Amino acid sequence: MARSKVTVVGAGNVGATTAQRIAEAGLADVVLIDIIEGLPQGKALDLAEAAPVVGHDARISGTNDYADTAGSDIVVVTSGLARQPGMSRDDLLAKNAGIVRSVVEQAAAASPDAILIIVTNPLDAMCHVASQASGFPRERVLGMAGILDSARFRTFIARELGVSVEDTHAFVLGGHGDTMVPLPRYSTVAGVPITELMSPERVDALSQRTANGGAEVVALLKTGSAYYAPAASTFEMVESILLDRKRVLPCAVMLAGEFKTDGLFVGVPVVLGRTGLERVFEIALTDAEQAAFDRSAGAVRELVEKLATL
Repeated sequence: MARSKVTVVGAGNVGATTAQRIAEAGLADVVLIDIIEGLPQGKALDLAEAAPVVGHDARISGTNDYADTAGSDIVVVTSGLARQPGMSRDDLLAKNAGIVRSVVEQAAAASPDAILIIVTNPLDAMCHVASQASGFPRERVLGMAGILDSARFRTFIARELGVSVEDTHAFVLGGHGDTMVPLPRYSTVAGVPITELMSPERVDALSQRTANGGAEVVALLKTGSAYYAPAASTFEMVESILLDRKRVLPCAVMLAGEFKTDGLFVGVPVVLGRTGLERVFEIALTDAEQAAFDRSAGAVRELVEKLATL
């Protein structure tokens, strides 16, 4: 049986680390593509030379030509400018929209049956760009944000309570950014809601830290942005799709009436399987949670409207 094929667009830190995780898990052959000559080829060769030590037989290749990506099962788009200190996700909008449009058009032409996973910021708006550029159905255009936001929330909860991250589950909805909506009553440690385990003030503080999680890493690094956790989060989506695991994971998808929202990419829990989005996992929200979700969706709508004027 032929191995699956995954193309990772952008051979920067997020792209290369994602390629490493996919290959080292033996999940798929990986093609790393970038506009810079030599960069994807060099990183791919370096990763390939690690294979005998790590012990996998996945093929990793680097290229500047989309012809080499043909027939991919999944295309992960990480290309674009990373955030710099003081830069908002919105500052990236115009520059990254042009980059994402171009790479998705080329990747979709080479792999018309692929599932797209968008990682480039501002995430929700870039999903809209990818959807339009590819013409793919909503099942095959997904944004990676909620898994990363949830992972950050889980990290902070586990550290606060001195428990394993494995027993800590967090629920985060909405746009990727300052308007994200952590849901503390659905966030649990061994099934117990965190609202029972810490004060409302601590819950709010951790929720706020989660919303600013990306900016916190950017401020510390000073040159660049997070990539280990984003790559691990992207890998979790790739694995659920290729192995048809039907994981329930928070991803940005085009909503068609779910959560009282229509025609916008917003982060919600979805079932991910071999065909991509299998269904939106809709849950009842309180009035306050729905209001926060609507605010988050409104922030995404503003970006999409800005895109239309670019």
